[in-house]
Amino acid sequence: MTKNALGDTDSSVQNAFEGNLVAHVDALPVSWRQAFSDQDVESALESIDAFLARRLAGGALIFPTRPLRALLEIAPEDVQVVVIGQDPYHGPNQAQGLAFSVPNACRTPPSLRNMFAELAREFPQTFVPQHNSLVRWARQGALMLNTSLTVEAHQPASHARCGWQAVTDAILLHVLRQPRPKVFLLWGAHAQAKEALVQSHAPQGPVLVLKANHPSPLSATRPPVPFMGCGHFATANEWLHQHGQTGIDWLDNRVPGEPSSEFTDADGNSLPPAQGSLSL
Repeated sequence: MTKNALGDTDSSVQNAFEGNLVAHVDALPVSWRQAFSDQDVESALESIDAFLARRLAGGALIFPTRPLRALLEIAPEDVQVVVIGQDPYHGPNQAQGLAFSVPNACRTPPSLRNMFAELAREFPQTFVPQHNSLVRWARQGALMLNTSLTVEAHQPASHARCGWQAVTDAILLHVLRQPRPKVFLLWGAHAQAKEALVQSHAPQGPVLVLKANHPSPLSATRPPVPFMGCGHFATANEWLHQHGQTGIDWLDNRVPGEPSSEFTDADGNSLPPAQGSLSL
């Protein structure tokens, strides 16, 4: 049960952050805690923790409940694909701690809808996922990481400058130290800002970087590299297979034998991508 900025109790919000960030870090597996051993990263975490405490004390509603959930779903040595988002969804009961993912009961956000539409285009003979939670992708080897790991209700990018960049950079560097081949999917300017980090630190294993616009309706079909038609899901798997990896079954959470009426027509053809919405 949480309180909004006016002090009113709201039992309908189930994904608010109410804890201590340092405790969330301490709860991570040792293999991930090693990413935060540098003094500068520890200082950044302490600074973020203090910032979150101040905002909570001021009545802010912060999402998600578990900002570091992406690290709980997969070990660093098992990462095959890194999908980098911006910040968590800022509506109640949306953000899950995994980039682009929302609970199945939520209405599909436009960016995720466009991701599913692209999947339907790349894999026209199969059914696209009907579920909005991307946890199965994460458990197969996809690190679904936002560049900022918390956000305030109805205020996109509200925590973009509170120190998360140092933390997410440390996570990416830790992943790059693992020898397993991996693909980085950089969609949009925020994600592509991480390319210099990826390219400047010699990875321990082969790395492929794929870039396109963000899947948001504001940019998904625009130049220079439209997300719609980018082919990244299939390309990532082809490259991973060439390097002896299993790849990600992007269709893993489909309902067998039943097409998704929201994303394909009765013949399995892709529906047009989402073109506009206030909630991305």
